[in-house]
Amino acid sequence: MPSIITLVVVAVVAIAVGVAAGFFLGQRYRRKTAEAKIGSAEEEAMRIVNDAIKAAEQKRKETVIEAKDEALRMKTEADKEIKERRSELSRQERRLDQKEESLDKKVAALEQKEEEQRRRSELVEAKLDELEQLKLRQMEKLETIAGLTQEDAKHLLLNRLDQELTHEKAMRISAYESNLKDECDTMAREMIGQAIARCAADHSSETTVSVVPLPNDEMKGRIIGREGRNIRALETATGVDLIIDDTPEAITLSSFDQARREVARMTLERLIADGRIHPARIEETVEKCRRELELSMKREGERAVMEVGIHGIHPDIVKLLGRLKFRTSFGQNVLNHSLEVSYLSGLLAGEMGVNVTQARRAGLLHDIGKALDHEIEGSHIQIGVEIARKYKENPAIIHAIEAHHGDVEPKTPLAFIVMAADAISAARPGARRENLESYIKRLENLEEISCSFEGVENAFAVQAGREVRIMVKPDAISDDQLILLARSITKKIEEELDYPGQIKVNVIRESRAVEYAK
Repeated sequence: MPSIITLVVVAVVAIAVGVAAGFFLGQRYRRKTAEAKIGSAEEEAMRIVNDAIKAAEQKRKETVIEAKDEALRMKTEADKEIKERRSELSRQERRLDQKEESLDKKVAALEQKEEEQRRRSELVEAKLDELEQLKLRQMEKLETIAGLTQEDAKHLLLNRLDQELTHEKAMRISAYESNLKDECDTMAREMIGQAIARCAADHSSETTVSVVPLPNDEMKGRIIGREGRNIRALETATGVDLIIDDTPEAITLSSFDQARREVARMTLERLIADGRIHPARIEETVEKCRRELELSMKREGERAVMEVGIHGIHPDIVKLLGRLKFRTSFGQNVLNHSLEVSYLSGLLAGEMGVNVTQARRAGLLHDIGKALDHEIEGSHIQIGVEIARKYKENPAIIHAIEAHHGDVEPKTPLAFIVMAADAISAARPGARRENLESYIKRLENLEEISCSFEGVENAFAVQAGREVRIMVKPDAISDDQLILLARSITKKIEEELDYPGQIKVNVIRESRAVEYAK
């Protein structure tokens, strides 16, 4: 056993020694191999470095050569550019020298001319002084010869000039008026004639009384009632005066308010038909008739709107239009007048190229204020404008309503059209009744205005105030001044008088020789 162990130990030791020897030899071999490789690598690196140094040196020499060539080229170009700039500067210096010499010559010439001009100015001033003195001496001689001072001569010259200008102005105005009449009168007459010819309106006039027929004269007693209680109840409920006189089988209703008169007429007819006449029945019938009249007014307003062919009118305005049927102006029914103005406005607008629908609307509404002018304070124009504004009517229509009587200056073609249509409707023969006092007053005002001008001898208003004939003094008014006088009188009439249509101003100048035989 000990020998085996010894052998094993020896074997192990031998193996260990062999492994250590092998490891040592391997390490030494690898070191030699590595040293050989390192030496070879060092030699290769040295060769590469040397090659790189040689290539860099070669490149540096080439770069230096190229840089020297580039620098030489740039220096050559710079020298060339410097030479060109120097040459250009030399040329500019020569031009400047030439210009400076030329300016010096011009300045010298200007100084010479200025000196010459100064001498001439002094000479001219001396001549002017001499001429002024000569003018004064001549003026003194002229005043001495003519026997007039300078102011008198100037006044005489201005008077003659004024006379010449008066003649020229009169001739120009005459020619202008002649041309204007030839052009405008023809067009206006044609348009108005066509409008009137195409408008067929009702020409009937309303009155302030209504007559109710009775079946017999016994009905008068029943209407009067015991101790007059029925007639008093009827007059109190309707606000209308009942006139019962000797007229057979008729009772007259009198009132300025046509609506009240209509209610009274309807009430009386129903009471007569029913036969029951007493105060309670009268009051009941009056209320029914008043409600029916309100419905009738509304239907009349709707009929008027349909007739003129316009839409979009507020229902309250339609009711007010219906009330116009029972309103009159100078005997002319206001609703019929409004319809007539609406038709005429549409026709005139069509001829002038203005909106026809808008013109008809403005014509229909132009007197809408008359429906309330007896209930609200103010003129019918102010009331109409307020109504139109309240119900949001077009501003152009509001302006036409406001301007149709000239209360404000008309500024739109629509306003002029409505104004003309209103004048045509009111001025046509038989349209309106006018009391004698206002008629005579208008004629007197025409004659008074005409006679207020200097040189007028007499004035006569003729043709119902449509024409005024003026006789002038021949020695005070010349033929040239006739046209100016006619224009002045016309302007004053337009400013001071209100009238429908137009007024012809006819100025007459005549010379007469009068002798008496003895």
